[in-house]
Amino acid sequence: MRFSTVFVCLSVGAMLPCAAIAQPAATAAPDPALVKVARETVAQMQGDRAATLSAMAGPMVGMMQQIGIKEPNKAQVLVQEVVMPTLTAHYDELLDIQARGFATVLGKDDLQAIAAFYATPTGKRLAAAQPQLAQIQLTGMQQWMQGVAPEMQSKIVKAVQAHGWTPGGQAKPR
Repeated sequence: MRFSTVFVCLSVGAMLPCAAIAQPAATAAPDPALVKVARETVAQMQGDRAATLSAMAGPMVGMMQQIGIKEPNKAQVLVQEVVMPTLTAHYDELLDIQARGFATVLGKDDLQAIAAFYATPTGKRLAAAQPQLAQIQLTGMQQWMQGVAPEMQSKIVKAVQAHGWTPGGQAKPR
């Protein structure tokens, strides 16, 4: 059995840890007024739109290389000509998605308190640092997963065997 783990967690702008951006199960649509407050909060958390998008360019070059464009200069051209203009054109959609998610989890008072924090000098510095912090978190998570993957693989193989499952997922006839 082969086991590999790939984690891609990219939340543009706010750059929250994967667990923090997981969407809840389908629920009723949040109140539009609450979504409006959430959108304003998320926009503050994002900080400068151009800086946030610019911070994504480097990781996107790596993504191009992962999908088969191995030459860094060609990957960079694709990022500048295709990826970044596409992300820029759809950035408001991301804000809307994030706002709906925040509105399903946080109330108006909490969202306003978060927005107030991001309006402070410290909040503005945090917003500006988010892309860099997200990269640090992603790198740390990848290193951590690489460290625990061999142990997990071994335990998964043993559990599959203990259950009598075949590699295809079916239980062996008894």
